[in-house]
Amino acid sequence: MRDKKRKIGFNYAWNGIKEIAKTERNFRIHLFATILTASAGFVFKLTMTEWAIIVLTIGLVLMAEVTNTAIEKLIDYLKPEIHPTAKIIKDIAAGAVFITAIIAAIIGLLIFLPKLYIFF
Repeated sequence: MRDKKRKIGFNYAWNGIKEIAKTERNFRIHLFATILTASAGFVFKLTMTEWAIIVLTIGLVLMAEVTNTAIEKLIDYLKPEIHPTAKIIKDIAAGAVFITAIIAAIIGLLIFLPKLYIFF
């Protein structure tokens, strides 16, 4: 019984990931950035610590994007008509993604710029 519940939970989660990848342009942009970052990581031979930081950062950005999308969908469901408070809620959630993306970019620069300097 437990294994069946776990499988069902995993299926719901996987369905959510497929849905956001299919419908949300920004999530696809973040996935593309993930591929570029991982490729650069292999090219520049990141250390285990650098990989851990990169993977954690990527996870946080993707998680922020998924959470933002869930909040937006919930607001659209609860308040389909335009409402100033609904807009504020959506803007705040989008701001969280923006902050996370900026921090990720800074972390990327901290890790990759010194390697680019040595590379050239």
